[in-house]
Amino acid sequence: MALSRVCWARAALWGSAVTPGPHITRKLQLVRCGLAWGAPRSSKLHLSPKADVKSLISYVVAKTKVINGKYHRFLGRHFPRFYVLYTVFMKGLQMIWADAKKARRIKTNMWKHNIKFHQLPYREMEHLRQFRRDVTKCLFLGIISIPPFANYLVFLLMYLFPRQLLIQHFWTPKQQIDFLDIYHALRKQSHPEILCYLEKVIPLVSDAGLRWHMTELCTKIQRGTHPAVHDILALRECFSNHPLGMKQLHALQMKALSRAMLLTPYLPSFLLRRRLRTHTTVIHQLDKALAKLGIGQLSPQEVKSACYLRGLNSTHIAEERCRTWLGEWLQISCSLKEAELSLLLHNVVLLSVNYTGTRR
Repeated sequence: MALSRVCWARAALWGSAVTPGPHITRKLQLVRCGLAWGAPRSSKLHLSPKADVKSLISYVVAKTKVINGKYHRFLGRHFPRFYVLYTVFMKGLQMIWADAKKARRIKTNMWKHNIKFHQLPYREMEHLRQFRRDVTKCLFLGIISIPPFANYLVFLLMYLFPRQLLIQHFWTPKQQIDFLDIYHALRKQSHPEILCYLEKVIPLVSDAGLRWHMTELCTKIQRGTHPAVHDILALRECFSNHPLGMKQLHALQMKALSRAMLLTPYLPSFLLRRRLRTHTTVIHQLDKALAKLGIGQLSPQEVKSACYLRGLNSTHIAEERCRTWLGEWLQISCSLKEAELSLLLHNVVLLSVNYTGTRR
């Protein structure tokens, strides 16, 4: 009896003597299938965590665009004047942000390749020049916004004095034309003073031929005649040393020239001289880069901006006339040496005061 129990136990252990019933066999097959194919899958499909985040971001962005569109339509219907200012302000922020990124990219490229400012292409050089002026103008707003609750006053000042406090990105199209006219009227106020000083220094010119050329040039301008390029270049020697060289200019004339260049005249004489020299040098470098690029490569807006920077009120002059005038300017500028840049400084008045189409 005991022997039979031992044999039964051994057979059960090795699976050689016991045959399981059909119910147990079916369960074992199901278990084996489960182990072979894995756990049963859920009927619902789940995305990965990254896909979930992307879909959530897309949903939020789409909803934000819809809400923003409704908000814009609401402002345009109920507050049209405020909507115009709001739109200009938002576009201005986008434009100045794009300008900042482009300026950073240019500066990074200059640093990596050891490129100087005067070695840049014309458009990059002009972008950096204008961006520096814009940042300088915005810096004043940033300073007066520092005290607590001063930002509310800043918004009021920006609304009341947009020409003085805001850059062109935040001007409406009508304001751009009006404000450029105002600025040009301000610099035209200095033209008679500059021309009067040129007439006063004629006796101080030692060379008789140069005296004659200077007299003829002043007479033409006083009669309302636009001077030719060779009339101006004939006087380059007068503007390289005494009496009209950059180092020989008097304080009153430097103040008048600063107003003609839309620079502040309320500085000591040595700072005025340094700033005029720096500003004229930058324009001279821009002219060389522009001559290399070619005036024909500029867009109409770029042509008008280039002319306005050099003293011509191009807002009311046809594009072709602006290109012709800019060509005359480049002829003079590219013929001058660094010691003769005082002539380029005075050329802001000489070449623009009587040009056809300029508002008197």
